[in-house]
Amino acid sequence: MKKYFANIIEVIKSFLKEVGEISYFAGRFFKEFLFPPYEFKEFLRQCYYIGNRSLFLVGVTGFIIGLVFTLQSRPTLQEFGAVSWMASMVSVSIIREIGPIITALICAGRIGSGIGAELGSMKVTEQIDAMEVSGTNPFKYLVITRILATTLMLPLLVIFGDVLAIYGSYLVENVKDNVSFQLYFNQVFNILEYSDIVPATLKTFFFGFAIGLIGCYKGYNCKKGTAGVGKAANAAVVYTSMLLFIIDFIAVFITNIFYKV
Repeated sequence: MKKYFANIIEVIKSFLKEVGEISYFAGRFFKEFLFPPYEFKEFLRQCYYIGNRSLFLVGVTGFIIGLVFTLQSRPTLQEFGAVSWMASMVSVSIIREIGPIITALICAGRIGSGIGAELGSMKVTEQIDAMEVSGTNPFKYLVITRILATTLMLPLLVIFGDVLAIYGSYLVENVKDNVSFQLYFNQVFNILEYSDIVPATLKTFFFGFAIGLIGCYKGYNCKKGTAGVGKAANAAVVYTSMLLFIIDFIAVFITNIFYKV
């Protein structure tokens, strides 16, 4: 029994230590972000890598989500004679919750693991140490640029995925009930309000920041040789996914307080 409680205490200590180190890493980001020099070229390169190269995956996923969500919802709405509410239900569900969290989880798997593996391999091969010796600030060049890029690109990816998801829903309705494009999207825009769009958009910035922060933290502090690179990439995905759900819960809770939705 004592050994069992000792293990629990050790896990709690490890968790609190990890939280403290991530908080310190985030504090260092804000501290160094405020002062020049700024690595604009590397920032733009990361925006291209994170944004442009993720468009296809996010777009396909969003489109399929719209198709499947509509096909699964139609039978239930038909039982209650409420198929005419399909456009309203799908648009609100996707804009508020499904689009942001699914896109963020996809990006956590693709972008977060990529950042963790990339920085981890640079750490174990001592490339980061070489940058410090040469007079370059590796934290500014490697960490700040990637965190900023994920923070700014994720909202754009979410918007792109939401649009394709709603369009996929429209295609199903057009095939099933011959609903026109204008009628469908009139219903979509008539139901959406600021309380749907603004909070959902704002929380995607926090999603992007979390993905970049955890990916950079795990990669930048990678240890134990090349085996640690795989662990850093895996841990980046796991930690980020957990943090995304926590952020999402907090965002929804705050939205319910201010907007009474």
